[in-house]
Amino acid sequence: MEVYCTRPNCPRPQNYFPDLDDITKLKTAQQKYCVTCGMPLMLDGRYVPTKLLGKGGFGTAFLACDRRIPGMRSCVVKQFQPTGNLTPQQLEVAAQLFEREAEVLSEIGRVHEQIPELYAFFPMIVPSWQTTAQDQFFYLVQEYINGQTLETELAQYGQFSEEQALEVLREILKILQFIHHKNIIHRDIKPSNIMRRQDGKLFLLDFGAVKQVANVSGVATSTSTGIYTLGFAAPEQMGGNKVFPATDLYALAATVVNLLTNQEITQLFDSYSNQWIWREQVKIPRHLADILEKMLQPAAQQRFQSAEEVLAALSQKRTPPTVLQQPLISASPATFSIWELLSGAAFSGFEGVLIAIALFTFTQSPIITLSLAGIILSLLIFAQTKRWIEKFDLLIIATISLTIVLFIPGIIRLQIVVLSVAAALIAISATALFRLIYKLLSRII
Repeated sequence: MEVYCTRPNCPRPQNYFPDLDDITKLKTAQQKYCVTCGMPLMLDGRYVPTKLLGKGGFGTAFLACDRRIPGMRSCVVKQFQPTGNLTPQQLEVAAQLFEREAEVLSEIGRVHEQIPELYAFFPMIVPSWQTTAQDQFFYLVQEYINGQTLETELAQYGQFSEEQALEVLREILKILQFIHHKNIIHRDIKPSNIMRRQDGKLFLLDFGAVKQVANVSGVATSTSTGIYTLGFAAPEQMGGNKVFPATDLYALAATVVNLLTNQEITQLFDSYSNQWIWREQVKIPRHLADILEKMLQPAAQQRFQSAEEVLAALSQKRTPPTVLQQPLISASPATFSIWELLSGAAFSGFEGVLIAIALFTFTQSPIITLSLAGIILSLLIFAQTKRWIEKFDLLIIATISLTIVLFIPGIIRLQIVVLSVAAALIAISATALFRLIYKLLSRII
């Protein structure tokens, strides 16, 4: 089993322990130590980091398993170490802030299903690797959300449609409504802090526990200062002034604009005129654009004052629910890139011919063949819309299917290949044509 060392700057953090591949031994094993730097690997005696998930401005996240829970529940371990030479008093304040924020996260994550649950928080003091001093680390252990952030979705699939952006806006507003009633201001809403689980449910991540600790040390990076991210932060937050629920609403509107345009958020604001310049780049109803503009007003007093107000404004004039409630993960052209659509069409056409030939060889009945082929092909298309099979999966399945069919006795191999390729090309042409018609009708309507 590979176990990842969480000590910052460890030159070889990957460790491998063959004995831990045995689940029984993993549950009962004594503490393991990094073979390079000597860092204890089983955090708090139970959380075993297995993979580096990512690094931020103030900390690092690891995928881990909890060896004390039946089934070895997956979780995320977030480590934070204040940057800079802190005095003992500053370090004590940082620890107090970390613990207080962890208590808040525990409360809201336990109650709201779209906020990751907090499992544990603890400090750990270990001998320093290269000196005789001691190092102190802070850890949060949270629920693991298996999915993708909206930042990743934006990079993979391009700009969001109006329906997709509305879904994000409404869902996050409901979460903000909950946390604002508990006097909690998120302060760092952006696409990378919104996660879509594999079943489509959206989660709001990173409630700033680590960032509050970071603020004690006065750390700043090129993309964030204190506890916000440039471009998404409201003016009062950038000025170091008091924040409000309207501060989160500003960041949420900036997030939605970023998703609609797929452009760097800093490129959508003209600092000379102090104006946002995004409306000309998207085609959305004026009602929605006006709501986003009000959320983006420079003065907090000029914006909506609560998530409820925004939700009420959205409900005043809306398109039919059947349009607005389309999930992002669907079979619509707005969800899939053109290459995904065409490759999926080619796969369906290619596979359809192979399935029909194979079935007819055994059934010798056109009716039974068409019925069964239609059912199997429908299941394959459904699996594509759910992204259960995609990319290289399509090529692998098509190759295996072709190989199997070619070994059926009494068939003409060249004819099968020609028919399959022809069906794939016809499917591509039909899909491209329907997509063109769909886009033309969308613009007219």
